[in-house]
Parts: sequence; C-alpha cells; structure tokens
Amino acid sequence: MATMHLLRSMSLLEITLVVLLAGCQQCLSTNSDTAAPPEVLQHNGTVYAVCKMRPSTSLPEGLPKVYGQALFKQDYPHGNLQVMLRFSGFPAEDTSEPRAVHIHQYGDLSQGCDSTGGHYNPYGVDHPGHPGDFGNFVPEQGRISAMFESQATLFGGLSVIGRAVVIHEKIDDLGLGGNAGSLLHGNAGRRLGCCVIGITSPGLWGTMYLRQLRSN
Repeated sequence: MATMHLLRSMSLLEITLVVLLAGCQQCLSTNSDTAAPPEVLQHNGTVYAVCKMRPSTSLPEGLPKVYGQALFKQDYPHGNLQVMLRFSGFPAEDTSEPRAVHIHQYGDLSQGCDSTGGHYNPYGVDHPGHPGDFGNFVPEQGRISAMFESQATLFGGLSVIGRAVVIHEKIDDLGLGGNAGSLLHGNAGRRLGCCVIGITSPGLWGTMYLRQLRSN
C-alpha cells in the first residue's frame, strides 16, 4: 500500500526515471557515457552546474579583471548541454575585442588559472575540435552575455564536472593560425579568469535565464 501511495504522488517523469535507473543500478557509479549523478532524480531528470568566474591571480596591470558565472543545464541521458555565460569587467567601449572561452583539463586553481592545464581534449584531436571549445564572444558595454549548446557533457566518464572554464585575453583563431599553437589553443593568449565547474540546484539557472530573456 505504501508503494502504491508513493507512486500516485509522483509525476510520470519521476516514475519513468525511477524505472530507468532501477533497471541499471550501476548507472550512478560506472564510467559509462550516460552515468547519472543522483541530482537526476532530485531535479526531474535535469542536472545543473555552475562555474563562478574570478580574475587570474597573475594578471599584469592593464588587463581586465573578469567576474561572473558560466551556467550549465543538461537533460538525462542524452540531452544537449546548454551553456549560459554572464561575465563582466571588460572595457566599456563598444570596440572591445572578442574573447575566447574554453573548458580546460584540470579544476586546479592552486596556481591560479595557470594550473588548469590545457584544453580538455578527451579524444586527442586538434583545436577547435575539443568538446569545450566554446569559441569567441564580443563584450558589449563591458559584459559578455551568451547562451548556446555545446558538445561537452555533464554525464559519464567524459563529464566536465570538476574541470575549469577559462576566459582568454584574445580572440581564438579557431585552428586557422598556421602554427602548432593554433591547433592546441587557438593562440588565444593569457588567461584572464577561471573557475571550476560544480553541480548546483536549478534556482540559479532559472534566475539567470530570466535575466537573459529580459536583456534580449
């Protein structure tokens, strides 16, 4: 009786997820491509993550100090990863140059942004074929505000949770620079700011999404 009462109180989506995960009890702990954190059940089949951007601790004078957030949302098990960027601290003039944003391999800020390693490149391919090569973003009135989909994932062995987001000094040449650096990192220059990706509740995404809609 208790089981029947519980099932009546659950939504169809919640029941579907319970059945799905019960049929694969190891999904929460294996390294399969669709391994799911427990937040999948807690948040109706969706996982949310946040990365709180802070300026690099080794910036020379004259470079912008970037603050803000990178937010992530993905439906289990194969939804496209949605990314929202809200950064500030750039020069206010309209001629501000594009800035590159990438996911880097290590969530290690022990030496500031310099200890985050190179681009997260699980497939061992040239840039810009890395799943976290987000591309270039032009600040407007000192801010970057963008929303897009990415080939990266929050699930399984290739999850970007615990890795770093880095915003760079320069434009990403998208692998067209004709040199080795171009195929590694797009010659995007120094690291202005960085942060580590961690799981969060849905509230922050909802708040920032509404702000995004109002600003468009």
